[in-house]
Amino acid sequence: MADVHTRKQRSFNMSQIKARNTTLELNFRKSLYSAGLKNYRIKTKIYGKPDVFFPKNKLAVFLDGCFWHKCPRCYIAPASNAGFWKEKIRENIKRDRKISMYLRKNGIKVLRFWGHQIKTNPNKCIAKVMDYLEKNEK
Repeated sequence: MADVHTRKQRSFNMSQIKARNTTLELNFRKSLYSAGLKNYRIKTKIYGKPDVFFPKNKLAVFLDGCFWHKCPRCYIAPASNAGFWKEKIRENIKRDRKISMYLRKNGIKVLRFWGHQIKTNPNKCIAKVMDYLEKNEK
């Protein structure tokens, strides 16, 4: 199926997708702050660029968008340019696995949350973070 937008329109649409400080990330960080968790970093040189990193506890938190990371519950494959998107999403998943394995091998705990988990029940996600931090106080 052909794209419903012109190349120029599609290019503009894609350029508007933010890589950092998305609404999902901002809401998650507000929830962390409200829960009293303030000792995290959002700009680190950690491999994989976690969305939130707790250096003292070596905890990397990734907030995976349901479309970009192929959530088993929410993902709907695009009808247009299907081959491109299938490969793009497959590479994202492959990269996510590689990053998680690397970090774990280097002593960093990895937590990943789907976008819908953060939207529907942010407190449950924050509780998982807090639970890990409490068990691994240094």
